[in-house]
Order: sequence, then structure tokens, then C-alpha cells
Amino acid sequence: MDQSPTANTSVTVADVAHKAGVSKATAARVLGGYGTVSDRAREAVTAAARALDYRPNELARSMTTGRSGTIGVVVGDIENPFFSLAMRGITDVARQTGFTVVLINSGEEIDTEKAAIRTLLAKRVDGLIVSPAKESDVGHLKEATRSGRPLVLLDRGSDALDVDTVIADDRHAAEGITCRLIALGHRRIAYLTACDTPDHRFRTPADINTGSVRRRIEGFLGVCRDADLSGMEDWVHVGAVTPEHTRRIVTAMLESSQRPTAIIASDSVIGLEVFKVCRQLGLGIPNDLSLVSFHDADWTSVTTPPVTVVRQPVYRLGETAARLLVDRLNGKGAQASRVVLQTEVIERASVTEAPA
Repeated sequence: MDQSPTANTSVTVADVAHKAGVSKATAARVLGGYGTVSDRAREAVTAAARALDYRPNELARSMTTGRSGTIGVVVGDIENPFFSLAMRGITDVARQTGFTVVLINSGEEIDTEKAAIRTLLAKRVDGLIVSPAKESDVGHLKEATRSGRPLVLLDRGSDALDVDTVIADDRHAAEGITCRLIALGHRRIAYLTACDTPDHRFRTPADINTGSVRRRIEGFLGVCRDADLSGMEDWVHVGAVTPEHTRRIVTAMLESSQRPTAIIASDSVIGLEVFKVCRQLGLGIPNDLSLVSFHDADWTSVTTPPVTVVRQPVYRLGETAARLLVDRLNGKGAQASRVVLQTEVIERASVTEAPA
């Protein structure tokens, strides 16, 4: 009985090439995600592969191309909606270009991150996308680049690494919201972050190892200095690493005799806990406390009141990082590029004039 390729569980590159009307070499380039082909040829091969239910032989492809067809990704906290959405951008590009993503969560722990990089290199991933837990400790990332794997930094850069980097314009965003709060009469403005120090106290931005947060705090403090507000370093609170830690910090702030009139939450997980504590303490937002959160998480638009946020281009951060990495894997690009994506403040109802 004659068996068509569609019924065959071993559809080959030659089968796909024949159906697409292209050479086997062209089909192999499209299916392997390497080399250059015309858009017309790529579309024909992709359609043929889909019609034939083509499944690549990963071992054979690896031996032929020297690639595993995988991208390794290390992020700080996959439970944080920021990283979840960034991963969506990465995986969408990876799927379109024929790569599989291997994800490891570091929990923002540098030792876990180092172990993750070792694991991914041992699995022979073709390239890496990493959101560094500690920008001052990147020796393991340098080692990864020396192994020949291209590396892209996501959301957090490092002056010690000459690699492609994709970040948001965090400092400008923090400057904008701080100016807005000061213009509304706020002087006791707290900034709250999960980043921490050995003694859980903030002194200077150099204490902060996460570049995106450090840039925000620099922007916040810079605007405060320009407005002749002194001692604002004391209003930067660190260590909101879990919801429980966050609730303790926020409760202490709001029960203080010098409680803040506004809080800037460094991410939406922290922002949600601030919102909850206000409710528990019987404080109203925004009349008793103005609240701004980084990241436009779903919950921020459905609360009463809805929360003013800094909308970061999170999906585009992941998407851009993945495209830069795929370009590197395809031999494109010479010098390392630094892409800065713009943020946007979404004004809702959680910010008003400071209480008298």
C-alpha cells in the first residue's frame, strides 16, 4: 500500500522541499533557522512543513548545523507579571524563528543564576538571554560569552559586558512621576523596592545592584534634589522581597507619625500589597495616600480607584531581546547594541494633591 508523506511519521527535509518547490538546501535553511532565503521561499517551506506535519530530527539538525535549536533564558522572578509578559515576547519570536526556549528562574539569587548559566551551557544552548540578578557580579556571564554563545541582557544592563542590551527608560519615567507628585504638593514621598542591602537600609543608589531599579531611584532622588527636598534617601525603602515583608514595611510607614503622602511602588507585586495595607488600615487612596506603581498589571485598572502606573513596554523588551539574539545567531550585527524603549505614564485615579 502506498503511503503518502502526510501519513508518514518520518517526513524528511527532501519531502518538504519537493512540496514547496525549492531545493533541499533552501528547505534546510528555513527549517534550521540559519542562512538567508527569500520571503517567498520561507513562506512556501513553512506552509509545506505545516501541511506535511514535519517534525525535525533535533539530533540530526544539531550535527549538521552545530546548533541545538535552543535559547536559554534566566530571569529573576517568573511569578512577577513583568517577567511573565517579557517571556511571552521571547517565546513568540523563538517559535517564529524555529527555536525552543529553556527557562530558568533565578529568584534574584546570584548563586542560583550562576548555576543556571552552567546548566544551560552544559545543555549546549545556542545563545542566552539573561536578566542579571547582580550587575556587579557578571564573571559567569563573561565566561558564557567566551564560550562563543551570544548573550543579550534583558531589562538590566552592565557596563562590564560588551553585549546586546535591551532596557526601558526607567530613569526618565521615575523623574516624570516624581515631578508630578511634587507639583501636587507631596513632600513625603516614599519609594519602595524589593532590592535589598545587607542591613536592609538604603544609603546611596550604589547600594542597588539591579540597574533598572537603580536608574529609577537616581531619577527620583535627582528630581527631589532639584526641588530642594533634603534627606530623601531616608524615604527609599528596600527589602520588599515577599508580600509579607512588603506588608510589614508599608504598615510601619503608614503607622508612623511622619507617614508618606505618596508611595512609588517599584513593581506591581509591591503596589498590590500597598493597596491592600491601605484598605486594612482604613486609609483612602488617593485622599490619604497617593499611589503610583511601575508596570501596568491587569489588577491596576480594575481596583477602586484604578491605579496610576508607569506602563513599560514589557512584551517589546522580550521580543526585542529575542530578535537581537536570533540576529546574532544568524551572523548579523557587528558592534553590541543598546536599545532603550520608552515608557508611558497611565494617569488613573490613585494620585491627587497632598493632604493639607
